[in-house]
Amino acid sequence: MQLFTVDTKGKFEKFEEKSFHLENTELDLEDLLEKNPDYFFSENKILIIGRQVVTNLRAIVDLLGVDDHGNIIVIELKRDKTPRESIAQLLEYASYVDNLDYAELNEIFQQYTDEEVELEEYHSEYFGHHETSHSVSWNKSMKMLIIAQHITPEIKQTALFLRRKGIEVYCAEFKYFKNKAENRIISSDFIVGDEDYYKGGKPVSGKIQKTDKETFLNNIDKNGQEVFARLFDFAERENLLIRWGNKGFSLNVKEENVFVGFLFGYPLDCPYSQSVITGFKQIEKKTPDSATIIGYYRSEIQKLDLFTENVGFFGNPELKWLINRPVNQEKINRFMGILAEMVKKIKQQLTN
Repeated sequence: MQLFTVDTKGKFEKFEEKSFHLENTELDLEDLLEKNPDYFFSENKILIIGRQVVTNLRAIVDLLGVDDHGNIIVIELKRDKTPRESIAQLLEYASYVDNLDYAELNEIFQQYTDEEVELEEYHSEYFGHHETSHSVSWNKSMKMLIIAQHITPEIKQTALFLRRKGIEVYCAEFKYFKNKAENRIISSDFIVGDEDYYKGGKPVSGKIQKTDKETFLNNIDKNGQEVFARLFDFAERENLLIRWGNKGFSLNVKEENVFVGFLFGYPLDCPYSQSVITGFKQIEKKTPDSATIIGYYRSEIQKLDLFTENVGFFGNPELKWLINRPVNQEKINRFMGILAEMVKKIKQQLTN
C-alpha cells in the first residue's frame, strides 16, 4: 500500500511504512487504541472498561471492553509480531474474565475511570440505550482479540483452529506510516475472523488518563462557560475538593479523611453531554441525617426549573441539568446559593 499527502503546491509527499516497535512501546499502542476504539471497531462499537487489568494469577490484560449487549472483549496488543505464546496468554486471560460477574466488572470500570458512576448507567448512555426494551446480559459471551503489526503464521493457524472449535478468537494487523513532517497514519485489517466479526482474585484495573480544568473548559460551549466558570470559582471560595475523572469532575466537601461528592459536571464530548448532575448517593452513605439534606437539595433544585428527574440504575436517584441553552444570571445565582447552603449543611453533619 502506498499513501501520499498533497502539499500546498499540489505535489505528492509519500508516507513511508515504519516499524512501530522501533519508535513506540506497547503502552503507546494501548494509548492509541484506548482513545480511538471506534477506529478499530467501526462496525461493532465497544466501550473500554479496563486497562492493565490484573488477574487472579497476577497476569495483566492489556485492555478489556464490552459491546452494546454486555459481551466481553479481551484485547491483547503486540507492537511488533506475535510471539508463539500469544494465544496461550489470551486464553489464560479469558479463563479469568469468563468468571467475572457484573459487580466485578463494575469494580474494574470504576477503578479504571476513578468515578462512582455505575457501569450499567454509563453503558446505557454510551450506546444510547434509553429504551427499556434493550436487553443487556453481562458477560454471557466473549470475544478474544489479538492486535499486532504482524500476525505470524503460527498464531493465525492456531486462531483458525480455535475458531473451528467454536472459540471466538480474532486477529487484526495494523500498519504504521510516517511522512517527512512526522505526520502518522495507522491502518488496520482483520486477518482472522474478518468473515463474521462485524456480525455481530479481586479485580484490579489500571486507570484511564484523567482530564483537567483546562481540557474541560476547552470542551464546553458558551452556555457551559457561564455555568462552569461560576462552579469553579465557587469550589475555590468554599475550599471544595474537585476530583477529576476521565471526562468530568465531582465537587466534594472534605473534612479530615472523609469527602462527600454532591455534584458532577460533564463536557460536550461525553455520553452525558454538557450537563450538571446532582449526587445523592454519597450524602446518603456519609452523613447521619442524610434525609434532611437530600430533601432540601432536591426541593430547592427543582424550583429552578432547570433539572429533570432521573432514576439511575439500582434505584439511584439523580437530577440532571442539560446545559443546551442560555441561562439567565438570576437562576445561576440562585443555584450557587443552594450549593452554598448544601456545603454548610454537609459540613455541619461531618463535624458534629
